[in-house]
Amino acid sequence: MKKKGNNPKPLLLTNIGQLLTLRAAGSSVARRGQELKELALIQDAAALCADGKIVAAGKQREILRHPARKKFKFVELDCGQRVALPGFVDSHTHPVFAAPRLLDFERRIAGASYEDIAAAGGGIRSSVDAVRKASRKQLAQFALNAFEEMAHCGTTTIEAKSGYGLSVEAEIKSLEGIRDAAAEFPGTVVPTLLGAHVVPSEFRNKPEKYLRQITGEMIPRVARKKLARFVDVFIERGAFCVGDAEQIFEMAKKYSLGVRAHVCQLSANEVWPLLRFAPASLDHMDYVNDEEIPQLAKHHTIATLVPGANYFLGLNRFPPARKLIDAGVPVALATDFNPGSSPTSSMQFVLSLACTQMQMSPAEAIAAATINGAYALSLADRKGSIEENKDADLAIFDVKDYCEIAYWFGGNKCWKVILNGMLGAND
Repeated sequence: MKKKGNNPKPLLLTNIGQLLTLRAAGSSVARRGQELKELALIQDAAALCADGKIVAAGKQREILRHPARKKFKFVELDCGQRVALPGFVDSHTHPVFAAPRLLDFERRIAGASYEDIAAAGGGIRSSVDAVRKASRKQLAQFALNAFEEMAHCGTTTIEAKSGYGLSVEAEIKSLEGIRDAAAEFPGTVVPTLLGAHVVPSEFRNKPEKYLRQITGEMIPRVARKKLARFVDVFIERGAFCVGDAEQIFEMAKKYSLGVRAHVCQLSANEVWPLLRFAPASLDHMDYVNDEEIPQLAKHHTIATLVPGANYFLGLNRFPPARKLIDAGVPVALATDFNPGSSPTSSMQFVLSLACTQMQMSPAEAIAAATINGAYALSLADRKGSIEENKDADLAIFDVKDYCEIAYWFGGNKCWKVILNGMLGAND
């Protein structure tokens, strides 16, 4: 793919069979309940893109008469009656690591649990040594490779976490690698500090000292260097507790950074104490307490569900999407791309899991993977729907009906992807 910074040529997309705009008239909040099924679908459509923005999108006969046709010299792309929708917004990924965790993979096949593997020295900590030894350039290249794989599958906006360095210097190096990769990628990357992934081995017997390092040194330095937009915490047995997260969130807010958390992945945790910080997203949510769901429905925090992790870990339990949606909680979908529990770059596969394992409809899954993902990153003013003046992020799929995107699994139906107005190479 071309580097960011190249001026995109104005594009005229014609002959679109189904255009899913995800427009919501007058709405400025994430989709909930029945709203998740509202795709604002237009048949026999076209779209105009110029200067990296959507100029217009609608019925082809109207778009072909649009005044902008005289202002710009458009390059026409005949979409051959394919399906077009907003590029996926993958709002939870861990792309900065140096190697896959194949030993963990084999142990899991032999029957070890996620927690057994972590206790034996595998899991997150096993990725730390390689990241600490890797150069910033190497980490940037690995992240860029991941971004490009995601884009080939239709993703145009990516949240990218650190979290495998677990020291001040290694976390900064990881975030600098993300920044370097983002500069080479035509899509959009949102960096997140996840220094609070687990307590590193050298602090195993003094976790309070590592927590003080995160709050007293890591967050302030990352904020001063403007390396992250969010701070994340992994709240789980063997990682961090809700009280730790509150301390971290306090410091993040002091430095004007957004907050988000991994929570309720393997066991139940209290969610309500975190809501006073207005987290953009609470992720996983597999074991969320039923009594807390009505509280979540009263807030704007997104519940980001990552079923790829459940699939890869061989779990029988998947995130309770139906319960959350029916209660009015806004949900998003993401890949959780990482070397230990979800090594997939495909949002298409995540949509398939959402439909087959979580009883979401194809329409709900698409809304969760686009506009609600944008809300999970506080980017819904620019991303997640196809409407005038929003960023020109589109994915075009070689199918006749949008339901096919979740129906066909294990392959890649993305025909073309447009990232900030730049036509990607999917051939």
